[in-house]
Amino acid sequence: MKRNWMSVWCGLALMLALAGKSWSAALPDFTTIVEKNSGAVVKIMSTQKSPEVEGLPPDIDPRALEQMPEIFRHLFQYRGQPQRERQSMGSGFLVSADGYILTNHHVVDGADAVTVRLADRREFEARIVGSDKRSDIALLKVEARDLPVVSFGNTDELAVGEWVVAIGSPFGLDYSVTAGIVSARGRSLPSDGETGNYVPFIQTDVAINPGNSGGPLFNLDGEVVGINSQIYTRSGGSIGLSFAIPISVAIDVMEQLKASGHVVRGWLGVGIQDVDRALAESFGLDKPAGALISQVEPGGPAEKAGVRVGDVVIEFDGQPVNESADLPHIVGMVKPGTRSAMKVIREGKKTDLRITVGELEGAQETGAVAQASATGGRIGLVIDDLDQQQKAQLRINGGVVVREVARGKAGDRAGLRPGDVITLIGSESVRDARRFSEIVAALPSGTHVPVRLLRGGQAGFVAIRIED
Repeated sequence: MKRNWMSVWCGLALMLALAGKSWSAALPDFTTIVEKNSGAVVKIMSTQKSPEVEGLPPDIDPRALEQMPEIFRHLFQYRGQPQRERQSMGSGFLVSADGYILTNHHVVDGADAVTVRLADRREFEARIVGSDKRSDIALLKVEARDLPVVSFGNTDELAVGEWVVAIGSPFGLDYSVTAGIVSARGRSLPSDGETGNYVPFIQTDVAINPGNSGGPLFNLDGEVVGINSQIYTRSGGSIGLSFAIPISVAIDVMEQLKASGHVVRGWLGVGIQDVDRALAESFGLDKPAGALISQVEPGGPAEKAGVRVGDVVIEFDGQPVNESADLPHIVGMVKPGTRSAMKVIREGKKTDLRITVGELEGAQETGAVAQASATGGRIGLVIDDLDQQQKAQLRINGGVVVREVARGKAGDRAGLRPGDVITLIGSESVRDARRFSEIVAALPSGTHVPVRLLRGGQAGFVAIRIED
């Protein structure tokens, strides 16, 4: 019996040992990634100087200087506010053996001097080749040779749930390593007006702190798949959501910066918004999807291609548009002058369009105003015609302005406000108050109807449910 118990214990010990070995074997080995790539990761120190202010303290009379001994006169004459320097730190990584470095725009923005420190402790003064605010990418150059470099991965193959590793200098601590998983892809950051529109961020749970910005994000093959850029946190620390710029975006920006020092992007000349469930029903869609065109800029590429307000873009250049944020991500990467295919839902039917993409300059694709809508007694609105001056200011030929919104009625539930200007109900143009009333009276009950309005100069759609 004693022998049997001994056999059992030995068997259990063997099973636990094998299980432990199997468990450890299943965990990713980050050491190889770090050993292979840490030499190509750099620390970036940028310095911005404030103007030097010379002069006397305000309480000193210049005439009194003549009565002072020379030594005191000298002190007072050159006493003034000392020149101050603002220093910031970030990370970056070498992409060529002759010294090209990728980092974030915000790491070097406004810098008068940039110093790069390598893993072997050598330091170089860096030149900013170019910097692009919209993508938050900057390209630097140091004069050196035979430097270690990273290799690039394929962002399209990056999967949610995949392990990733970040190397950088958080809080100035050189070459710190953190790991986590990809928690989402294609994220837009609406709080960041420009960058959020043109970068489909990789979201991770990798710990990112100040100083990590601009550093590389690696997959398990040791390839760079992103550039760590931002963290959203309530605590102010690394506990939150981290966001990285896809390396595919960074490479495109890098090549343009290297060639010309600036970046060009595709532009359509439209205002867009998301399609919610009510709007999807009102436009005859099977589900909420696509980018709803709420505004078409006169003379822009979209107008020339026949794009209409109320079209829902579901595909551009062969790529699906699942939500409104996808459209600027896709269009921004298209070379201006390219003739592209676009699929839209128009009055419940698929329509194919061809559009020559323009160049984004001072213009920017805009997200539309959020919720608003409706009119008439059936929906609880008091409306007025627009006068000629209002039409000229808004650059429209017709419409009605909302004066009052009855509490609890359909217009109120849709979010309509006094001052909203309604220009379209369903597919019908609203010329004036009379036409508005005719359209509303003919609307079927129990359905959602899309209503286009202008609010604060921005166009948007809302869906209003018509009830008797």
